[in-house]
Amino acid sequence: MSKEIIYPKLTVVGAGPGDAELITVKAINALSEADVILYDALVNKEILKYAPIDALKIYVGKRKNKHEYTQEQINNLIVDFAFTHGRVVRLKGGDPFVFGRGSEEIQHAEAFNIETAVVPGISSSIGVPGLSGIPVTHRGISESFWVITGTTKNGRLSKDVAQAAKTNATVVILMGLSKLKEITEIYKKEGKEETLVAIIQNGTLANENVALGTIGNIVDEVADQNIKSPAVIVIGEVVKFHKYYPSLIREWNYSLN
Repeated sequence: MSKEIIYPKLTVVGAGPGDAELITVKAINALSEADVILYDALVNKEILKYAPIDALKIYVGKRKNKHEYTQEQINNLIVDFAFTHGRVVRLKGGDPFVFGRGSEEIQHAEAFNIETAVVPGISSSIGVPGLSGIPVTHRGISESFWVITGTTKNGRLSKDVAQAAKTNATVVILMGLSKLKEITEIYKKEGKEETLVAIIQNGTLANENVALGTIGNIVDEVADQNIKSPAVIVIGEVVKFHKYYPSLIREWNYSLN
């Protein structure tokens, strides 16, 4: 009896920002051929329907103060399953190369001579604002945009926020809701209390929740709207294109009168 030959391979796949319909055709193809799927916390589980019924599906999500596996353990799982099962799909929310550690996992697999591939995904940094009507760039308003992590490896706010606050660029901050007050203080020091802000929780999903305001009042708005993580912070004048912004302006004007 001949023994089945296993060809180890890792494919790092971006699952998009949440809505299952935002996954790419190439991602679906990768899932349909998977022997093992290691998926993250922000992945919509509906996407797993594209995988073979007999494929192993293992949750390895990491959320604040709650990790199913450490990154080292995930790296080891990738290698172990590649050699014992074959085709491993590492399924990540958004795009795997936007604060997703996708490149770290690929480097680890390649150190064991495992074949690797990448399937990009729609990043929440662009997809979430876009589906709300917010363009991260707009002619005459914003010529560039920054995407910044709110929480660095040491748990602190990225120093890039202070640099970005000095510009007129649109600034998108991921994983930064817990540091919102610190972020607004940085902008206030630059005299930007009136700069518009949108904070979008569960973007692209049916239970999406939004707070709109300015640097000066967004902390209170977030409390009023009971915004929780995961949420995307968008700072800049392009926020005025949000689908709810016109009605909000009418409310603000009414309260002033």
